[in-house]
Amino acid sequence: MRPRVGHIQFLNCLPLYYGLVKNQQILLDIELIKGTPTELNRKLLARELDISPISSIEYAQNHHDLLLLPDLTVSADGPVNSIYLVSQVPITELDGKRIALTNTSATSVNLLKIIIQQKYNFRCEYFVCPPDLPSMLLEGEAALLIGDHALRAFYQKPPGLYFYDLGVEWKEFTGHKMVYAVWAVRKEFAQEKPHLVQRVYEAFISSMQYSIKHLEEIVKDAARWEIYTPEFLTHYFRGLEFSFDEEHKKGLLSYYECLAKQGIIKPIHQLNFIEVK
Repeated sequence: MRPRVGHIQFLNCLPLYYGLVKNQQILLDIELIKGTPTELNRKLLARELDISPISSIEYAQNHHDLLLLPDLTVSADGPVNSIYLVSQVPITELDGKRIALTNTSATSVNLLKIIIQQKYNFRCEYFVCPPDLPSMLLEGEAALLIGDHALRAFYQKPPGLYFYDLGVEWKEFTGHKMVYAVWAVRKEFAQEKPHLVQRVYEAFISSMQYSIKHLEEIVKDAARWEIYTPEFLTHYFRGLEFSFDEEHKKGLLSYYECLAKQGIIKPIHQLNFIEVK
């Protein structure tokens, strides 16, 4: 049985999967299953996936059943350019207001709540809805968009709206990098099929290294099917980080500390990784 591997259908993950597409052999050896972060979270926990990128908060809530893959995240050191609070008023005027939340990522939703409550000391009313900006702003004073929906809204920049990059807000608040997604494997699968986990890990590392060397090629291919200019995409991809070094670990643990302070998760002091060669 081929390992079932999740694939986030957002542009921010394209560099991690682009090399896989170029290496057709590895695609024959895995079953690639696409979905939003929320969908992949559910599938991994329901044992419908063996290895998958998942929202950072999902690992925290299920770390007893999961192991992290080293060297793989979706992160940013400041601007992430695809997670925005889009507001009809300045963020300093949002105290007590209603905010529409996207239904596609729990990590970004809780990151926003940390920023609103711990950075600005505000209390807002939240409601969840599909990521359609006009509909969201009909009912709320502001809206949280992530991924391609956020990227598209920022690129088109409707007049009269304020855009706040949550990566910037987090960096200003904590001084840390922000880890939005991690790659996790079910412990049971890791124990039974360590050689397959190693194979998938090597494939993603190879894909990431290929993409770093061939960014111009990726941008050219992506620009053919998207509304964005190559210059915009180049700037976007260069702002993303995919490694998992000590600074990323500190940032992730800081995020977990903030979540625990709000009672969203129990305190986590250690990240557990699978051993790879």
